[in-house]
Amino acid sequence: MDQKAQLAKLGLFDARVPRYTSYPTAPHFGKATDSAQFSSWTSSIRAGSSISLYVHVPFCRRLCWFCACRTQGTQSDAPVAAYVEVLKAEIALLRQQLPGGITLSRLHWGGGTPTLLSAEQIRYLAAAVTEAFPLAPYAEFSVEIDPNEVGDRRLDALAEAGMNRASVGVQDFDSTIQQAIGRIQSFETTKQAIDMLRSHGISSLNADILFGLPYQTPERMTESVQKLLSLTPDRVAVYGYAHVPWMAGRQSMIRSDTLPTPEARLELFETARQLFLWDGYREIGIDHFSRPQDGLAIAQRSGRLRRNFQGYTDDPSAVLIGIGASAISRFPQGYAQNAPGTSDYIRSIRAGKFATARGHAFQGEDLLRARLIEALMCDFRICRQEILSRFDVSPARLDALLSSTAAAFPGMLDLSSAGLAIKPEARPLTRMIARSLDAYELSKAGHSPAI
Repeated sequence: MDQKAQLAKLGLFDARVPRYTSYPTAPHFGKATDSAQFSSWTSSIRAGSSISLYVHVPFCRRLCWFCACRTQGTQSDAPVAAYVEVLKAEIALLRQQLPGGITLSRLHWGGGTPTLLSAEQIRYLAAAVTEAFPLAPYAEFSVEIDPNEVGDRRLDALAEAGMNRASVGVQDFDSTIQQAIGRIQSFETTKQAIDMLRSHGISSLNADILFGLPYQTPERMTESVQKLLSLTPDRVAVYGYAHVPWMAGRQSMIRSDTLPTPEARLELFETARQLFLWDGYREIGIDHFSRPQDGLAIAQRSGRLRRNFQGYTDDPSAVLIGIGASAISRFPQGYAQNAPGTSDYIRSIRAGKFATARGHAFQGEDLLRARLIEALMCDFRICRQEILSRFDVSPARLDALLSSTAAAFPGMLDLSSAGLAIKPEARPLTRMIARSLDAYELSKAGHSPAI
């Protein structure tokens, strides 16, 4: 039986599974976690700690049809200006709650379109953040850049604020595909934005592309990847497009009969994968590629690679606090998510209270299973000794978990006294294998194809 037939037999082309940027995943968050719980968790952070901060800007000038993020379109600057004021108020609430001496190891602005903010708003918001929580000397400040919504004045403001990494969304350079997904962004526009970033001293560059888009073929994927390679990004995320129009209504603009089959999706990913490997990139986890000198590759080599809501990361902080509508925070005790609706979020913050609407407090085997899943997603293996040394689990219990996972995927995993490892040819199954360690009931809502 060839590899594709074996993968098909194990359900790769039929399954819909989580991306596992958290455990448990966001659909399992509940309302028992509220603003009081969030306050308790923030108060427990040790004084002088370094934490990570995520700032969510949910506004876009146009809504791309492929996107399933929580965003809203606006042609007016008024709601953006009002939202920035509320972000500043939330930062002030956090400053009152957190102990002294907090610094930031990572600061990320995402969206939406953070570069929708004017240069003055960028300076205003950046000052509010760094006056409350200074950047640590080794900090990384990254911002999601829309090449259609950026210019010298905005980049001047971001560079002055300390931005040292930019993330540029590409998706695909083919004009037919761009028309089909409602995202018009030429190679020339993208190159101009990247040239501007580098002229402003932003030397670290991330890029995102998608596979599984309408009308994509290996030939079109090859052309888009080669164009992207000519821009020499430091790291690239190759995400699979998840068609979930029942959750993201704008995706109904994309005709389902134009989408590639699951088997074709695998071929598209393998086409991109081979091109990045041939160009000297390191394969990072299931869907990232980086230059050998990039932080992700260094973290992978040293066993420090982690996974969070932004994907793969080398962030050393145990605490990630999200501000803005729908933003998610992670603490050693659990997850907390702000109200997803912008109006509900604004109402809470203006009333002088945190906007936590849901979340999850870790219980039972949550932390154990979270680490087992993260190890598979990051390293394709679970080290038995590491798990036994870090968690209060008996050898018999751990061995039972690993054995049941191996039994569910015959011939795909290596089980030994050292632990569990996914064979290279079985790596397309990684999310499905991780799912076998998930103790929560699987809901298809929002989950994406396994490949």
